[in-house]
Amino acid sequence: MSSASRKLINLSRSGDLGFIAVVVVSYISAIATVGYAPRAFTPFRLALLIGCGLAYLIIGTIGYARIRRERMRGAAAIYFAIQIILAATIIYLLPSGAIFLITLPLSGQSVVLLPGRWVAAVCVVIFLIMVAPIWWRGGIAPALIVGMIFLAGLVFVVVFTKIAVRERGARAEVERLASELGDANRKLQEYASQVEELATAKERNRLAREIHDSLGHYLTVVNVQIEAARAVIDDRNRALDVLGKAQSLTQEGLTEVRRSVAALRSPPAEKRPLAEALATLVDECRAAGIPGELIVNGAARVLPPQAELTLYRAAQEGLTNVRKHARASHVTVTLGYRGAESVRLIIEDDGIGGDTISGGFGLLGVRERAQLLGGNVRVRTSAGGGFVLEVELPFLSS
Repeated sequence: MSSASRKLINLSRSGDLGFIAVVVVSYISAIATVGYAPRAFTPFRLALLIGCGLAYLIIGTIGYARIRRERMRGAAAIYFAIQIILAATIIYLLPSGAIFLITLPLSGQSVVLLPGRWVAAVCVVIFLIMVAPIWWRGGIAPALIVGMIFLAGLVFVVVFTKIAVRERGARAEVERLASELGDANRKLQEYASQVEELATAKERNRLAREIHDSLGHYLTVVNVQIEAARAVIDDRNRALDVLGKAQSLTQEGLTEVRRSVAALRSPPAEKRPLAEALATLVDECRAAGIPGELIVNGAARVLPPQAELTLYRAAQEGLTNVRKHARASHVTVTLGYRGAESVRLIIEDDGIGGDTISGGFGLLGVRERAQLLGGNVRVRTSAGGGFVLEVELPFLSS
């Protein structure tokens, strides 16, 4: 598209093209009819007519565009005052043809620039500018006839402009809403992408905890059993018994892996009370050569599956660490129901302990599980003073 074409389109959209067209056509009509009513055009009169016409055109296009763009309400009043004076002068200097049409664009511009009551005032003044000279020269009859025709034109221009302004406002509102909707859609897509990434990361962490807590537990116990079998290899019956336990644990581990892959949420303690599932873990610890006991304090309550799984995995991790690192001679697992407030699990051994808490991935997984349920994890240890792992969860409705 050429630069001239773009300027023409912008001129048309702003209303300037219509304004210029009406004024030019009005002048041509008036000049064409001058011959039928000869009038003396002195150089001064002609120069004044041309000057007023050019001023009316320039102010009506450039001035109007600036006032509309900058929304200068005070300047709008001055604008209409000047344009009405110029229009009245032009009509007085050239009272023939359709010169009165030059005032019609002003009524449309008043709809755009002024509030309702001032639009009516501008239209009344324009009507008087047109009718008063006719009344003065020819009487009331021709003034009424021409005035009714001119009034119809005024009403048409005002109504049409109001419709156009409302349509433009509605279109601008639709464009604004479409833009906001587009922005909201883009943000929604960004949020969805972030949620997907967070969900993926969360699921990765959950799967990592499941693999560590289930498969890692069974492999550790199997390793302990195999070491025990090697230690008693000369005693065939005891060796076979230990290897049988190792094989049984291996099968349980495979079952656990299949269950995790198939369901991803299937808690190993389901269909069994939590205390019974914990007793099985203590028995495994005894089978590995570390005496242990399970103590249940308070009246047992039904916990949500996720809470039971968290406590089970915590016990599993704690007892696995006892077998691997503690060199303990005894371990105690305490499950305490503290009224209607919380449930607490404590794994305590009398092993070598340590000066610091290194906390590998297993303890990290225990903390993450507890925090997801609003619980907390505490660890206490000292050199030669054993190791204590405490997990406390609030009671949640099952």
